[in-house]
Amino acid sequence: MKLRSPKRACPPVLGGKAEGRNEEGQPSDDVALAAFLQRCQHLAEILPCRSFRSDQKLFVGCLNLQQGSTHIETPLIYSEKFSKHLGAEVFLKLDLLQPSGSFKLRGIGRTVQEAAAAGAQCIVSSSGGNAGLAAAFAARNFDLPCTVVLPTTTPQSVQEELAFYGAKVMVHGSVWDEADQKAREVVKDRKGAYVHPFDQESTWRGHATLLEELQRQLPSAPDAIVTCVGGGGLLMGIFKGLEAVGWSSSCRVVACETEGANCLSQSLAARELQTLPQITSIAKSLGALRPSEAVFQRCIQLGPEHFRSVTFSDAQAVSACLRLADEHRMLVEPACGAAIAAVTEKSPALEGMKRVVLQLCGGAVISRSQLNGYAEQFGLV
Repeated sequence: MKLRSPKRACPPVLGGKAEGRNEEGQPSDDVALAAFLQRCQHLAEILPCRSFRSDQKLFVGCLNLQQGSTHIETPLIYSEKFSKHLGAEVFLKLDLLQPSGSFKLRGIGRTVQEAAAAGAQCIVSSSGGNAGLAAAFAARNFDLPCTVVLPTTTPQSVQEELAFYGAKVMVHGSVWDEADQKAREVVKDRKGAYVHPFDQESTWRGHATLLEELQRQLPSAPDAIVTCVGGGGLLMGIFKGLEAVGWSSSCRVVACETEGANCLSQSLAARELQTLPQITSIAKSLGALRPSEAVFQRCIQLGPEHFRSVTFSDAQAVSACLRLADEHRMLVEPACGAAIAAVTEKSPALEGMKRVVLQLCGGAVISRSQLNGYAEQFGLV
């Protein structure tokens, strides 16, 4: 791609000394926003970036959020180091930049939006972290009270973040499935709208927006999309998105799990739905004991040419997180590390692939100290 050279200096802030300023002499909100968007457009014109076509706008996500959409359009960047390592073009889809910290805002945001339009008086959800954060963020956008039921394994930092978004937090059960049962009881008592973390048609439609963006950001279909999978909401959204943009026949989906949280791979191996007795992996964001039946059936139907299930150890997932942090300065959780491991460990599922999109799903439930602790635990320091 031919790099574009700067043609002019960065635009100044709009407005004169008096026009467009408040009583304190500072630019008004409208003028400040206009200036910000003008600067973003300028950056879109001069910054070299293989991932954006010339007509892409860096500020499109900000505009979407301003117009009422709960999620933003996230960048797609080319990873030179991962590409050299794998021997294929590797692009990183940066959904860790979503306002709530993960891809969940795409689907959960759509579900909350539809619930609000239908007249819901409150939102009730259950989550090990990311889905709850997305529900709380989206509910706040629509001025709806939100209750999130969490299992006891949820980090205190996530509970604090939920409270910051204005959600009421309830802690119940040791795993997500137990918390979810409680959430269903709560929603009946409060006559609210129940928001499932992954098994809802509206949520799948929201997650499918990932493919709409990739179609705009890439010149043609990738050979593979790599993602992590827990219950299967994002995975189903990717399947539906591939159909919508016409890439189903040319793109393989590689779904990655960690040992001890791999309910989908175990179900596929048994050719029937399996329920894990407990989650033993550190990747708690993948902590569904049983995958969505609809997702399981779709994976069976697609076959190995268009779908692969891969499982990695916790150590491999953490190692992948550390490599991303070192090489790209991004912090993600071990659940996301499972997907990155497909590239860092050179998974056979990616053999022969020339262009790979790696979905960086999120980093809302991880901190530097936690990742350092995992690194010490697995002897990676």
